[in-house]
Amino acid sequence: MSQIHSGRPWLLYGLLTTSLSLNLYMVTHRPPPARPALAVPSGEPGPLGTIEAIEPTPRGVSVPVEVVPASMTPATEARIPVESGVAMSDPDWSIMDEEVTHSLSRTFAAADPENGAALSAVYSRLFHWDIDLRRDLRKGDRIRVAWKKGDNGIEIAVASLKSGKLGKTLTAYRYQRRSDDFPSYWLEDGTEIARRLKESPLSDYEMVTSLLKDRPSHAGMDFKAPEGTAVLATRAGTVTRTNWNTRANGKCIELKFSDGTLAKYLHLSKTGVKPGQRVANGAVLGASGNTGRSTAPHLHYQLNKGKRVLDPITVHGTMTRSIQPGERNAFGSDVARLDALLGNALARR
Repeated sequence: MSQIHSGRPWLLYGLLTTSLSLNLYMVTHRPPPARPALAVPSGEPGPLGTIEAIEPTPRGVSVPVEVVPASMTPATEARIPVESGVAMSDPDWSIMDEEVTHSLSRTFAAADPENGAALSAVYSRLFHWDIDLRRDLRKGDRIRVAWKKGDNGIEIAVASLKSGKLGKTLTAYRYQRRSDDFPSYWLEDGTEIARRLKESPLSDYEMVTSLLKDRPSHAGMDFKAPEGTAVLATRAGTVTRTNWNTRANGKCIELKFSDGTLAKYLHLSKTGVKPGQRVANGAVLGASGNTGRSTAPHLHYQLNKGKRVLDPITVHGTMTRSIQPGERNAFGSDVARLDALLGNALARR
């Protein structure tokens, strides 16, 4: 054995060299280990379905991100914008952008024969405090409105009127203050468009749907409010009668002030006072309703002195509400969102 090792070392060296070469080849040609399938080529099905190729986003460009919480189904997917204050347009909103060619109602009807009349009625309630929309519209005035049909009829999110008569554009933003039961419409500076009576027959309501001057045949103010809203005495007085001419008035109350003015409350759901009863200013007289010749829940409030019909605005005076400082940021965010809704939708037309 010692003779072979000492006499023929080349044989041992040859065997060692062959083994080393074989191991080196196996190491350098080993296939890569299998990894989990994290991506699938574009258009090919994978474990999670087909994955589309994603183009890189240029720097400085904001992209809306779609987020679906685990508790939401695809049908209720939430679309959340990256930039705060600018929301994606709600696909349910319809946009109207029209130049006034004739009356307001005919302009709306020409743009949308099916919904124009109803939309015109709601739109006109926003600006009737500042302009007589029957007489003061001019050819070339422009209306813009974002609206949709809701459970309670036409709903307006934001609307504007470019008026030649006023020499400016009015924009009404729908917003609900934290302390209010109902949303209202506000100018961009945080001033409420509608005026409020200083002595009001309702402590809160959705909106005034009709003023005395709106229709020649209408003798009072209409307040939109849910049935059962408490109706208040606007001044101290004596109840003169209740529930007369019920076919037209429904349940109703007449109250006489000390100066002889008669205050009439019509379309009530119930009355809580009797003729001859003395009531104090602010006392609850009954509850609002939808009785008599009425097409929707509201309170008709009317003032008469002798044969004259008095304007409640003149008799009681008005006040203007504002957004409080602590709520200005929230209101500003809503204004930006509604401006984007109206502007973005118009840009897509």
